[in-house]
Amino acid sequence: MRDHDALDNNPHVSRTALKALHNELYGWALSRCGFAPDVAEDLMQEAYVEILSGRAKFSQQSTLKTFLFGVVQNLARGRFRRRATRLRVVEQYAAESPPSETYGEDPCVSINARIWQAVQALPNRQRDITELVFCRDMTIEQASEVMGVTVGTARVHYDRAKKALAKALEELKPTGSTR
Repeated sequence: MRDHDALDNNPHVSRTALKALHNELYGWALSRCGFAPDVAEDLMQEAYVEILSGRAKFSQQSTLKTFLFGVVQNLARGRFRRRATRLRVVEQYAAESPPSETYGEDPCVSINARIWQAVQALPNRQRDITELVFCRDMTIEQASEVMGVTVGTARVHYDRAKKALAKALEELKPTGSTR
């Protein structure tokens, strides 16, 4: 890393690395706030303030990507802690509403939407580990650091999520198909 590229209050973080990870980090921020772009932008701004000011200090105990995802995760937890109960109730009622069949003509759109619904229906930690491993290309160990749980706990949630998704995907198969 070039000296002029390092942040003043966080010397182990480079501006170039932050720019390279920005899109992935924004995707994670979106998922932390229910895919509301304005809230995700606020969350990203808070994360950058924490990093640029040095309040969130990168000490090279993990990868930079894991560190940044953890900063966003911790900020989101603090921001939404009070609203979590109310949001769960709203999500529960939204999940119970009958699905609309307005996915369009393309059957892949319908299948993708139902797969995503199955992922969203997972318990929070299972959904988080699934997203981090499959969508954000992290290892289970890195995801456990971001989530703030032990590797063993992360592996259990990952295994349970895979089994729940396998069951949900089995139900998506056409009735006349065979293996």
